[in-house]
Amino acid sequence: MTRSLQAVAYTRSSTLESAPDGRRLGLETSRGATPRGVEDHPRFFAGFLTSPQVASAGLLAVADVAGARYYQQQLRSSLDPVVTGNGDRLRFESFSGCGGVYARLDVLAAGLDGGEVGHGTTNVDVNNPLREALSRIGSDDPLHLRVGPDELAVTTLDGPVVERKVPLPDRWLRGFAEAQVTAAGFDLRAELPAAEAVRFLRSLPRAGTRGSSRGVRWVVPAGNVLRPTTRPVPGAICLPGPERLVALQRVLRQASALRVYGPALTGSAAAASAWEVVLPGMRLTLTLSPEASRGFSGEGGVLDALATDEAAGDAELISVLLAWEPRIDVGDLATASGLPAERVRAALVRLGTSGRVGYDTAEAAYFHRELPYDAERVERHNPRLRAARDLVGAGAVVLDGNLGTVTAQDGHAHRVCDDAGVLSCSCLWWAKYRGGRGPCKHALAVRMVRRGAVSGQAEVLVEGGAR
Repeated sequence: MTRSLQAVAYTRSSTLESAPDGRRLGLETSRGATPRGVEDHPRFFAGFLTSPQVASAGLLAVADVAGARYYQQQLRSSLDPVVTGNGDRLRFESFSGCGGVYARLDVLAAGLDGGEVGHGTTNVDVNNPLREALSRIGSDDPLHLRVGPDELAVTTLDGPVVERKVPLPDRWLRGFAEAQVTAAGFDLRAELPAAEAVRFLRSLPRAGTRGSSRGVRWVVPAGNVLRPTTRPVPGAICLPGPERLVALQRVLRQASALRVYGPALTGSAAAASAWEVVLPGMRLTLTLSPEASRGFSGEGGVLDALATDEAAGDAELISVLLAWEPRIDVGDLATASGLPAERVRAALVRLGTSGRVGYDTAEAAYFHRELPYDAERVERHNPRLRAARDLVGAGAVVLDGNLGTVTAQDGHAHRVCDDAGVLSCSCLWWAKYRGGRGPCKHALAVRMVRRGAVSGQAEVLVEGGAR
């Protein structure tokens, strides 16, 4: 797994302080993107939180996920959460060190008071002393929130005083990309009222507790409750690694509902799902990968979009039209860009691979953000994408005039077949996952050649070893 060190610098540590008019929470920002370009310490908000206790618990939940590994727990992990100002809300995002849990706290307009929300994305410092202070907030006394340096510091900054270097694995970056592609295929599957939401979430096992299960569970909506089932019956929702929802425990006292999102199940394979707790003026969402041992980085949902030159050009055009919108309207982008809606959606997937858009299941819409990392590595270091391009570059992909099949020419070749636009392959990757984790390198190479071929040619020979 490729790793690099990411330098994260702050002017000072984030703090929670007492003041004559209440408490003041100062969240310090690092280098990030804004409409004015890259800034060292952007300022996104200065005002009050309408539900301080809820916001504090939600922020701690996001920080919990950032510092957690739900698989191979003996390895330590801690990556600062990402904050995005979308003009009408603040979004705090994090990813677990194991790459299998994505967390987001959306502090909506109703949760903010007395200040304008800026635009941009950066890291935010959530250190251990701050976590301890936030955990002691027991009332909703006035709490002033500042995201970014205070006004005095803005004019007197002479360099960062808090700097640390954190490991940044490629799989963590790819996970951000894959999670939004996966969530875009979700629909609302169940909604539980507050009392039932609390009962259900408190009944789930925690890691390390007696009788806890680290495997996949299934639940079925029955009115306003979720009932366990031993198999994926029609209407069932996959709950993979239920102990990974532990961060939601922090906000249960303030929850008004629990919403569950997931794909329509077509077989017995485990599936990802998203679990959203509705809070006063906020939403806290955890998205789980299909298995605790299976991070989002290997799901392969972005590969087709990465493999097309057309999507690359479209994404460049669409990126110019983005302005940190909290809700990206595909129709408006299609009108502004002159592209069909399908190509706009493909371009958004492509932008998601470099962290430039996320997906909000509650609003069934993309939103604009810019991850403060070298996210272009997602494409450069994706192993299946690199392997597919190597196959094409080596001339291992040959067009076949026999429509609908792909025939290999030596003992290491693989037969790729087309079934109504879905490519299957004779390689071990396809035999193991059956397309459940995206295309194999052979099918991906087929798509690359087809898109560059003369119209009417539809079959390909792919030579190469099994992945």
